[in-house]
Amino acid sequence: MWGRNVYDSISKFLQFQLTVNIVAVIVAFTGACITQDSPLKAVQMLWVNLIMDTFASLALATEPPTEALLLRKPYGRNKPLISRTMMKNILGHAVYQLTLIFTLLFVGEKLAQTLLSSRAAGLC
Repeated sequence: MWGRNVYDSISKFLQFQLTVNIVAVIVAFTGACITQDSPLKAVQMLWVNLIMDTFASLALATEPPTEALLLRKPYGRNKPLISRTMMKNILGHAVYQLTLIFTLLFVGEKLAQTLLSSRAAGLC
C-alpha cells in the first residue's frame, strides 16, 4: 500500500513540475524573442521554482495511503513513469496556462485600460 502511494505521489509531482517548468521555459524564451526582454527575470524564475517545488512536494508527500490503492492491479516493471494520460494532461494544462499568460502579457494592458475606462465612464 505504501509503495503504491509513493509511486502515485511521484507521478503527481512529476506531472505538476513538468507542466510548470515547460510553461516557464516557453514563456521566458518566447517573451525574450518577441519583446527583446524576458518577462521572467532570473531571480523571479528561481523564486517560482522554489515556491512551486516546496509546496508541491509538501502537498504530494503528505497524502496518506488508502485501502483503495490495493484494489487496482500493480504496475509492471516496464511501465513508463510518465504515461500517455499524464503526457496529455501535461500538454493540455501547459497550453491552457500559456494561453492565459500570453493573453495577459501581450493584451493585458489593453484589457486593463478598457476595463478602467468603462468603469470610469459608468461612474460619471
